[in-house]
Amino acid sequence: MHNHIRTFMLLAALTALFVTVGYLIGGPAGMAMALLFGLGMNLISYWNSDRIVLALYRAQPVDLQHSDALVRNYVSDVLDLARKANLPAPKIYLIDEDQPNAFATGRDPQHAAVAATRGLLTLLDRREIRGVMAHELAHVRNRDTLTMTVTAAIAGAISALANIAFFFGGDRDRPTGVIGTIAVAIFAPMAAALVQMAISRGREYEADRGGAEISDDPHALADALQKIEAYARGVPNPQAERNPATSHMFIINPLSGSGTDNLFSTHPATENRVAALRDMAGARRPAVPVTVRRPGPWG
Repeated sequence: MHNHIRTFMLLAALTALFVTVGYLIGGPAGMAMALLFGLGMNLISYWNSDRIVLALYRAQPVDLQHSDALVRNYVSDVLDLARKANLPAPKIYLIDEDQPNAFATGRDPQHAAVAATRGLLTLLDRREIRGVMAHELAHVRNRDTLTMTVTAAIAGAISALANIAFFFGGDRDRPTGVIGTIAVAIFAPMAAALVQMAISRGREYEADRGGAEISDDPHALADALQKIEAYARGVPNPQAERNPATSHMFIINPLSGSGTDNLFSTHPATENRVAALRDMAGARRPAVPVTVRRPGPWG
């Protein structure tokens, strides 16, 4: 309950920041327009969050009739894990992307979708893939998916407003003037990112714990996180780079230059997440060096 209240407060802060940026750029009229735009954007995100994100990453639906055995196993395991978690069967998607990663989306468990990249299915073994997808289903069960998508929408809109301020500048009739408008353009996206990151980090720890419970194998998710982190660092995700406001939705930060568990990271440090999972398993073990090979041809 505490985390839900905290998330609500952070979302309220993000919305307030959006409206404030509108005021600082355009005065009362700008604030009113930002408020109306924000309300409309939240409604669109609520009803179409899964379609928006899945279309953004060109995700394709897959099922048990897929021609590739890896994909069939992936679909079968997601359906099995959903049953174990007492969740409705989610829509299942595949993203044609080399970087190993995954995310969940949808406004509630009845309208949820999970997506994994081609790189994830070819890099990890089946046990590790189950660990990752259990993590994503934990997001669905915790109803994180709507929060994460709305957060991405608001953060992206704040950045868009800041860009407008930067390119069109300000004048003496605006509350901030030229200098103030430029300051808004610089600092508003930073403030939005901080709120976004504060929401994301706590959710990842909760989903790690929930995913380990669903799969009944904390070590599987820990091993998967180590492999994904080791490989993803050297494989860019161009679509995520063009849409950084969605980065917190992935199990591992898809942006280049992701760092440690600090103020400016969208995810907790992978080593911290792994340590928590090892402790949860009740048998802490030293980290095993991860040998990462480039996934082979897909087909």
